[in-house]
Amino acid sequence: MSTPLHYFNYQKGVLSTGGCSLTKIAEEVGTPAYVYSAEAFLTPLQEFRQGLQGVDHLICFAVKSNSNLAILKLLGDAGAGMDIVSGGELYRARQAGISDDKIVFSGIGKTAKEMASALQGKTGSIYSFNIESIPELHTLNRVALSLKKKARVALRFNPDVNPKTHPYISTGLKENKFGLHKSEILKIVHTLKELPAIELRGISVHIGSQLLSLSPLKDSFQKLKALLLEIEPHLIIPLEFIDLGGGVGVCYKNERAPSVQKYCDLVQSFFGKTSKQQKPLRILLEPGRVIAANSGILLTEVIYRKERPRKDFLVVDAAMNDLMRPALYGSFHDIVPLQETKRKGKKGQLAELRKTDLVGPVCESADCFGKNRLLPRSLQAGDRLAILSAGAYGFTMSSNYNSRPRPPEILVENGKYRVIREREQFEDLTARESFLTRS
Repeated sequence: MSTPLHYFNYQKGVLSTGGCSLTKIAEEVGTPAYVYSAEAFLTPLQEFRQGLQGVDHLICFAVKSNSNLAILKLLGDAGAGMDIVSGGELYRARQAGISDDKIVFSGIGKTAKEMASALQGKTGSIYSFNIESIPELHTLNRVALSLKKKARVALRFNPDVNPKTHPYISTGLKENKFGLHKSEILKIVHTLKELPAIELRGISVHIGSQLLSLSPLKDSFQKLKALLLEIEPHLIIPLEFIDLGGGVGVCYKNERAPSVQKYCDLVQSFFGKTSKQQKPLRILLEPGRVIAANSGILLTEVIYRKERPRKDFLVVDAAMNDLMRPALYGSFHDIVPLQETKRKGKKGQLAELRKTDLVGPVCESADCFGKNRLLPRSLQAGDRLAILSAGAYGFTMSSNYNSRPRPPEILVENGKYRVIREREQFEDLTARESFLTRS
């Protein structure tokens, strides 16, 4: 399991990734800016594929975690499918060249228009819709009938398991809005003949993300396996696959998250070649955070240092509109200087540290990347920092709040960097607005 500084580390005293100096990128592209490592994205994907050897499987990257076209194409070219939650993400996946038979549509509020689009790709219909409610299933049936199509579906099972994670990203409890209860799934199975355009092909389960223990997953897998045994005798056509979600956690600070291999071993023990199932089903996973989080950082530059008796404030040019997670979740992101001497001090000695809040320029007290951090006192205006673990739910959650243009995205691959999304300009902020003329 990678750590925040696994792929971003100091080389010759400068924070770098893939042989590229982040100082050079900051000088040439400016700040704030997101920087991603291609190697960091691809390594966990390969670990998942290695861990599931021996069973038919498909790894569907959760597009909501990082939806840049270059990232999607990078993963798609390496064999990944995509897990989407909106019509816009469907458009992005297709634009990145992902074939429809590698796309899974999750989310509780799919519209009829989104369903129709998913059923009418250039290469056919998507692989599956993860169904979250009975009304949604009936809407999909009507849409598919109107298009003379068949819709492949998986029923998302809510196992009522506490994932022991942040409540905002918990999705497997009965109090959460996600998934179907066991009684609803049984009802659907017994009334499938009333839905002629629906092909039930799988069952899915996803209890949340940033899971730091395998125990909740074990509980959900046990309940899923019991459900499969209960519904199997009532199916006219046997199930084809199970979708197990992808919520295994990552290290942001000092968490001890399960390794990808241990997670895959658990999957194998329940549903794979060592599970003693007479006919193992195809396994789908939907990892996002575990692939993307520590694959990217947010570059920023100090604007001012405000000295105060009890603690100082470092005001930087990045803000909560660029990286929302600390304001929204109270999440931790490590913060390090690009110059190693600013971190260690001269001649390898420890730098003098000062209790500091790292804050942005947005007019909200929530615009804070870290409170009471012990940061080098020598950091001053013009010094550059990296906010780590920003590859997942970073740019995808950014906005133009305070009329701030969003930052660029940069991908480092094979020792070189390229801009994969240009920095927005002021003209972009008003490009779709107009003055209303009174008659």
